[in-house]
Amino acid sequence: MSRTPLACDWSATEVALALVDEPGLVVLAGTWFDSRAIVASRPLRTHRAGAASDPFDLLDRIPDAALSADGPGVYGGWFGYLGYQAGALVERLPGSPLRPHPLPDWHLGWYDNVLRLDDEGTWWFETLPSPDRTEAHETRLRDLSERLGGAPPRAREVRCDPFRLVPGGDDHRKAVRRALELIAAGDIYQANVCLRLESRMRSGRPLDLFTAGIEAHHPTRSAHLDLGDGAAVSSLSPELFLRRVGDAVTTTPIKGTRRREPGRAEPDPARLELENSIKDRAENVMIVDLMRNDLGRVCAPGTIAVPRLFDTEAHPGLWHLVSEVTGRLRDGVGDGGLMRATFPPGSVTGAPKVRAMEVLADVEATGREVYTGTIGAVSPVAGAEWNVAIRTFEHRGEHVWMGVGGGIVADSDPDSELRECMTKASPLIDAVGASIEESSPRSEF
Repeated sequence: MSRTPLACDWSATEVALALVDEPGLVVLAGTWFDSRAIVASRPLRTHRAGAASDPFDLLDRIPDAALSADGPGVYGGWFGYLGYQAGALVERLPGSPLRPHPLPDWHLGWYDNVLRLDDEGTWWFETLPSPDRTEAHETRLRDLSERLGGAPPRAREVRCDPFRLVPGGDDHRKAVRRALELIAAGDIYQANVCLRLESRMRSGRPLDLFTAGIEAHHPTRSAHLDLGDGAAVSSLSPELFLRRVGDAVTTTPIKGTRRREPGRAEPDPARLELENSIKDRAENVMIVDLMRNDLGRVCAPGTIAVPRLFDTEAHPGLWHLVSEVTGRLRDGVGDGGLMRATFPPGSVTGAPKVRAMEVLADVEATGREVYTGTIGAVSPVAGAEWNVAIRTFEHRGEHVWMGVGGGIVADSDPDSELRECMTKASPLIDAVGASIEESSPRSEF
């Protein structure tokens, strides 16, 4: 295991742009592993849905040499995602709605070296102990030092067609009303009903779109993955799904959103409205209880706690209602067991989770891909961190789309829920220089 400082003052996206031609590029930017960014490429091996491997078992499969690593940093590990459809590996669920542009249900790569931007602004080249890889690491360090010298690369211009709603506004209202009927019947308590916004990229690359989103919003849990074959994922998420350091686990579900006007003097009426919203608090506390239950499956008795409940946090263009649940893993529980017990994230499914997912399969018009799954990494040195894959652009060839939704509870209003979807989507679509299709009934939002 080694770590070497680099003479580089580039941003995370500039470093990523310098490596855009390399296979398996992954970028974690914002607040990951007590660092500003981790960038990696050229995985030693890659696994994805369709093979014999189980993603939950893979997360616990760490080479013996890597397990001996210790020190500040990340150094390497499993990087990738578990898409929403990977929930079928945990629970027996009905078939998905139509998936217009399917991505692998899950994708994980093993990397034995990374570039890490620490909290002080220094880039480090970090490597895991790997038999017979010392010379390869030395060659890689020389190559990176050359690539990251001189003037940083610039992103290309991104141009997208206007995004259109799938389903349309009326169809989304109908889906919300159906969820409300099931809530009134006592079948579920909450369901996170989503729609899709679709477009085509006419110029630029997925990494260029990710760069535009990062520069506009600086999200805390952003992630970009190049999947090869013209597929990629660009997540601008603010939400932490799971963080594990040693045996300590944290999750911070977000439920409750209001539009935030930058520079507005406090107290912001939108913030006060969110803080006092009975509906949003009901959404939030249901998911807190769900996550307490999920963590309780793998944590030691008496260790589950809720250090924060109903905190109002400022995010670019939005206010969010955020809570925090913590616990300590039982002896013998690894990252695979933790993920299996908690996946998919409760904040983007509903309660009870399994029945809510059955309802979503019935009422949503299109199947989810990576959206509302999780993106992140497991490091034998630093632990594990995973986001909730919301605010996420997904790419297949020239097709690009993003999902957006909201939690439906007993007093939800279909018109308000559609407006909330647009409140969440509009800042992101604006950030990448796109718009929502003019033929869409924007006055309905």
